[in-house]
Amino acid sequence: MGSRRLFLTTALGAIGAVLAFAAGWPVWRYLSPMEEPGEEERIALDREDVPLGVAHFFRFRGQPAVVLQSSPGVYYAFSAICTHLGCIVQWLPEQREFLCPCHAGRFSPDGRVLSGPPPRPLDSLPVTVVDNRLLIG
Repeated sequence: MGSRRLFLTTALGAIGAVLAFAAGWPVWRYLSPMEEPGEEERIALDREDVPLGVAHFFRFRGQPAVVLQSSPGVYYAFSAICTHLGCIVQWLPEQREFLCPCHAGRFSPDGRVLSGPPPRPLDSLPVTVVDNRLLIG
């Protein structure tokens, strides 16, 4: 009688684990960054693509990235991956800040942590202005 109970408990536990994994995997893939190998080392964007106060999201080295013109002629570029758990940040233009949708981590326009659980600022990318283009990377 005891071996039947042990078998049923083990079988139900295994089925529960498989169902939990099957339910959680799509959510994890949605929130984690996509991987695309083989992208260029530097990205060139037209300055008109990044108007004042508007975040421009793009792919850099296979990962999501963002560039923002916070004040006239001042550009910041970052990895768009939150430094807490790797979710993709969003730009909130009304609040002029980045928000991580996973745990409400907030970042300033220059990538500093404003609040929440992120342990460090967003990873910055070098930005150079050449003529009418932004060179990132």
